[in-house]
Parts: sequence; structure tokens; C-alpha cells
Amino acid sequence: MATIDRCRAILAEIERVLAGVDEAELAALRQAITEAGRIAVYGLGREGLVMRGFAMRLMHLGLPVAVVGDMTTPPLGAGDLFLVSCGPGYLSTVEALMRVAQDAGARVALITAQPQASLPQRADLLVTLPAQTMAEAEQSSSEQAMGSAFEQALWVLFDGLVPQLQEATGQSADDLRRRHTNLE
Repeated sequence: MATIDRCRAILAEIERVLAGVDEAELAALRQAITEAGRIAVYGLGREGLVMRGFAMRLMHLGLPVAVVGDMTTPPLGAGDLFLVSCGPGYLSTVEALMRVAQDAGARVALITAQPQASLPQRADLLVTLPAQTMAEAEQSSSEQAMGSAFEQALWVLFDGLVPQLQEATGQSADDLRRRHTNLE
């Protein structure tokens, strides 16, 4: 298959994945984000890169956000939100961080492709993104390698949430631009 044809197939796959997302779950996530005192985001590997990109947009929106692992991440407590991506449904690091966040009184919002797994069952809020992850055998539902479909759909999903969060928080495009770093 030619490269551009492969790209079109990837875009079609992302569209199929996003068509399977429950809007009620997204509405609950938007509400949790806008109501949170503090937000800490986390993900591993390429999912972690997507989470960091979303954290940047949340910061542009003026929301109090940090990336777990950065030395400036504040503690979480009651009224806060731990937003975590765990496509395969279980990773020991995610399990440990969820326990810490919940023990401190924070809510956990988890995004996964495996809602029947053990960790999603323990989340306070769940968003299912039905894409292939590392939890599935290669090529089972995607022609892409190693969970790429999940990560790509996650990026697009977050980009779709940003304008809605912008509206919900009353932020203008100029407000977002003012918060963009000047250290580039």
C-alpha cells in the first residue's frame, strides 16, 4: 500500500474508534476537569506524550494542571482529579498511582480501551476509547503496530475536548495565547 493510502486508512481507523466513544462519558470528563481544584495527568510511553500535550492545553485554558513525574507536581487531595490513560487496562504503575490519588481523596478519571479490566473498574470516572492497544494481539483489530490507534485517537479526542472546555471556562483564543510560553 502506498504511504498516502496508508495514511488515509489510519485516518479512517481513528474515525471508527471515535465513533465508538460514549458522549455521556465525555460530558462527565469535561465536568470533572472544569470542577477540579487541581488536575494531575499521567500516562506511560506514547500515551504519556499525549497526556503531556493535553496538560499543555489545560494550562493554556488556565486550569491548574501538572504532569505526574515533574518535580513541580503538587499533592492531590479532596476535590482534585487524577486523569490517567491506561489503554491496556492494567499497568502496575497506574495501579499504584490510582491508589495514592484515591487514598488522598482525589477522583480518578481513567481512559482505556479495556473497560472490563481490573483498573477501570476501580476508577471514579471512565472513558472507553475502543482501539487496539498493547493488550491485544498484533493486528487483531488494526493494521498499525503496538497500540498506535489508541494513542492517535486519544490525541484527537483531547483536541476535540479543548474547544468545549474553552467554552465552558469562558476563555478566548487571546486568553490561551497569553498563557503560551515565551521561552521558545
